[in-house]
Amino acid sequence: MSYKLTYFNLTALGEPIRLILHYGKINFEDNRIEYGDDWPTVKQTLPLPYGQMPILEHDGKLAHQSLAICRYVAKLAKLVGENDWENLEIDAAADTVNDFRQKIGQFSYEKDPDVKEKKKEALFGEILPYYVEKLEEQIKNNNGYLAAGKLTWADLYLVGILDYLNWMLGKDLLEEAPQMKALYEKVRGIPEIKAYIDQRPKTMM
Repeated sequence: MSYKLTYFNLTALGEPIRLILHYGKINFEDNRIEYGDDWPTVKQTLPLPYGQMPILEHDGKLAHQSLAICRYVAKLAKLVGENDWENLEIDAAADTVNDFRQKIGQFSYEKDPDVKEKKKEALFGEILPYYVEKLEEQIKNNNGYLAAGKLTWADLYLVGILDYLNWMLGKDLLEEAPQMKALYEKVRGIPEIKAYIDQRPKTMM
């Protein structure tokens, strides 16, 4: 029985999972929920353990939490480490990217204009330069990848989430990150991933 991934018709948290599944040539149903629909009503029709997406269904079972799903499908796609230490490095890299995402999200989704302006100053003045510099160094030290000196699911997580990060920031992070840009282009050039990107739905983010 194939897998069913349910998420909004956006990139964001669902896209890293989609990239990993396509890379691994894993058969799955890409169930996309339109973002403009009445979410409180729509979510009552979905089997959501904590009222959030993405969710992954398989053989009558259901899983939630995007990073946990990424780790699971990465094993199927053989994008994990060769030992526990490599897996620790990979997990730490992906968790760091997720931390970065959350910090950007705290700014992007802030509704109070005054608070948002203060968050913007901190984000663009301190947080972005810090994380970009660290990620650039990490990629350079790992043979052009995020961890273990090779392609892993952490790389697909970063590449899959980048469009969403850029949308939240209103700028292209890759403009000042040559190492990250090279990794982005390398991952998107993988035949299975390129074929998916070329035909995926056009979305707002």
